[in-house]
Amino acid sequence: MKIIIPIKRVLDPYTQARVNKQTQLVDLTNAKMSMNPFCEIAVEEALKIKESGAASETIAVSIGSEKTIDTLRTALAMGVDRAIFVKTDSELDLQPLHLGKILANIVKREEAQLVIMGKQAVDNDNNQTGQILSGLLDYSLGTFISKFQLSDDGKSVEVYREIDSGIETRQLNLPAIVTVDLRLNEPRYASLPNIMKARSKPLETIEISSFNIDISPRVKVISVKESGTKDRASKQVQSAEELFAELIQLGVL
Repeated sequence: MKIIIPIKRVLDPYTQARVNKQTQLVDLTNAKMSMNPFCEIAVEEALKIKESGAASETIAVSIGSEKTIDTLRTALAMGVDRAIFVKTDSELDLQPLHLGKILANIVKREEAQLVIMGKQAVDNDNNQTGQILSGLLDYSLGTFISKFQLSDDGKSVEVYREIDSGIETRQLNLPAIVTVDLRLNEPRYASLPNIMKARSKPLETIEISSFNIDISPRVKVISVKESGTKDRASKQVQSAEELFAELIQLGVL
C-alpha cells in the first residue's frame, strides 16, 4: 500500500505575520517559513504505518515555488521514502480546488490507497483540500482525526473524529483520505544522519503546466489585516457576576 502525504510550506506559526499594505497580502519577504504543523502530524502518522509493515512506500507531495523543496527535504529527513515537487510560479496563489485537482492526478498516477494530510494549513485555514480531493477521487473521507487504526486485513481504517459533541468513531473502506488533527501524535525530529540521507532520496519535479488545469482564482482576497492581539488588555475577575458586569460594559452582552 502506498501512502501519499500532501504537505505545505507556510509562515512559521510562531512568527508574527505582517501585511503588505500595497498588495493587501501577508508579507513573506525574509520571513521564517516551516512545514505546516498539521502536515507534520500527517507525515508522522504515515511513517508509523510504514514502520509497522502495513505500507510499502510513503510519498510526500508539495506544490509551490523552488523554496518549497526545503519543506520536502524536511519530510524526507523525517523518514519519507520519496517526494514529488509540483513547481509553480512564485507569484501564483493556488486555491483548494486547484490543489485538489493536482493532487487527484498524482494519487491516480501513483495508485495510492491512502492519503494522509493535515486538516488545514495555518496560513489560510481553508480546511477544504481534503474534502475536495475526496469528491474528485470518490475516496472515503475522514476529517479531524485524533486517533487512527488500520485494520488487520489492510482493507479499512477505523478513525476517531473530534466533533463539537465529543468523539465520533467511523470505519472507512480503503482507498481513503484522512485529514488529521493536533492530538493524533507527536511528530519526530529529523536526526542529523537522516538529514544527510535525505539529500540522496528521490525528489521528482513536475511543472504545473503539465496537468492542463485551469488555475484561475475562484476566490478574491479583498483585504488582509494584522490581528489586534498586541493591543488587547486583560483583566482578572473574581466572580461570575463581575465577569458579566465587564461583558455588559464592553457591549458583548
